[in-house]
Amino acid sequence: MKTLQFEDFKLDPALLKSIKLLGYKNPTEVQEQVIPSLLENMDIVVKSETGSGKTAAFAIPIIEQVNWDDNEPQVLVLTPTRELAQQVQEEMFNIGRFKRMKVSAVYGKSPIKSQIKELKQKTHIVVGTPGRVRDHIKRGTLNLSNIKYLVLDEADEMLNMGFVDQIESILNELPKDYVMTLLSATLPEDISDLCNNYMSSPIIIEIEAVTTRQQIEQVRYNVKKNEKMDLLLDLTTLENPESCIIFCNTRLEVDYVHKTLQKWSYPCQKIHGGMEQDDRTKVMRNFKKGYFRYLVATDVAARGIDVDDISLVVNYDLPEEPEVYIHRIGRTGRQDKSGKAVSLVSSSDAYLLKSIQRLLDDEIPTEEKPSRESVESMRQAFEEKISKKPELRVEKSATLNTEILKIHINAGKKTKMRAGDIVGALCNIEGMTADDIGNISITDVSTFVEILNNKGEMVFKTLQETPIKGRLRTVSRANA
Repeated sequence: MKTLQFEDFKLDPALLKSIKLLGYKNPTEVQEQVIPSLLENMDIVVKSETGSGKTAAFAIPIIEQVNWDDNEPQVLVLTPTRELAQQVQEEMFNIGRFKRMKVSAVYGKSPIKSQIKELKQKTHIVVGTPGRVRDHIKRGTLNLSNIKYLVLDEADEMLNMGFVDQIESILNELPKDYVMTLLSATLPEDISDLCNNYMSSPIIIEIEAVTTRQQIEQVRYNVKKNEKMDLLLDLTTLENPESCIIFCNTRLEVDYVHKTLQKWSYPCQKIHGGMEQDDRTKVMRNFKKGYFRYLVATDVAARGIDVDDISLVVNYDLPEEPEVYIHRIGRTGRQDKSGKAVSLVSSSDAYLLKSIQRLLDDEIPTEEKPSRESVESMRQAFEEKISKKPELRVEKSATLNTEILKIHINAGKKTKMRAGDIVGALCNIEGMTADDIGNISITDVSTFVEILNNKGEMVFKTLQETPIKGRLRTVSRANA
């Protein structure tokens, strides 16, 4: 049987180009089923675990059908957390790079004024958390009248976090004729209610949960609460992972574990909801790039990490909700790679363990605590690894950037610079067409323009002697 290719979906060549450069090979199972259905503009409910390629599954067919010429948002994606909003925004931007998609992210604890300025410009896709999206709707800064596609990503978690009223409020603001896609790792009753109330005969796509059965080795250790840290130190020494996430239930626990690991010289950072958003974003970015090996986190991070080679996940605390366990361990065993999930279970966790195993329909096997001899036998290798600088990961967008040059022009709104002025000047350069011009972002005093198709250096050189709107401007490389 012939393996399905992305070319078989008859996608725009510009979209296929970014898909190839981003390293997508053959469609995953969820992509095989979702892409053709969304290309037919059908409402869809997708039950699929994290790491299955869900974002690309809805992003590819939606971006294929977005009209670049429309200035108002045509797509709204709702996510439960800021980190996931950032991740989805980045992936949709990368997928739509050569189709010149403008993708904006709106979420709390981030300056709303800068978001308002961005939304005033041409915007095709908006990704955001329900609270901040609702805030923009109330302010009149987010126009939903042209929305054609709505995506509820990680819908089960949004409902668990109490966003149901905000979501329904947003849905009631949308035009009548839109296509809705709902994605969830689980399909509890309140998800069914949402589907019945707001979707029209949706297609139900259920992807078998292979990650929790085959690709991820799950084990648990019975341990007293006051002995968890000692066991964690032993297990990480034995496992000696390239990259590891340690999940705790509270900010205080994260602070304690992080402080202890740093005391033992672990290359380690932390993330939880009590941190400033800029700090959280920086930690996430550096973890993805591989600047440190160990991340201690509350569940805020379970919804925003897209790293293919996390080899170990540790549940320092079992989560209160069994569905959260699925999302946590789904950080490993991604993209056909194997992984391991370890849970530290105290006597008070019996009811939590039981509910998790009921959801898995399987028992998590118990391991004996490692002996002192086995831990010490791995001590040297472990200490060598944590003292060695990690090998940095190449970002997905790096291959895209080889054909794109982002330039900075020292003129903006205060000098009445408009996108049309930029396009006109660039299209007057010999060899340039509108298809070679990517995203244009105009701030008060600056303009940023992406030049596509390996024409950046030629344009950069030409603009040194070419006036824009009647004047020579200072033009520099923005991503240098």
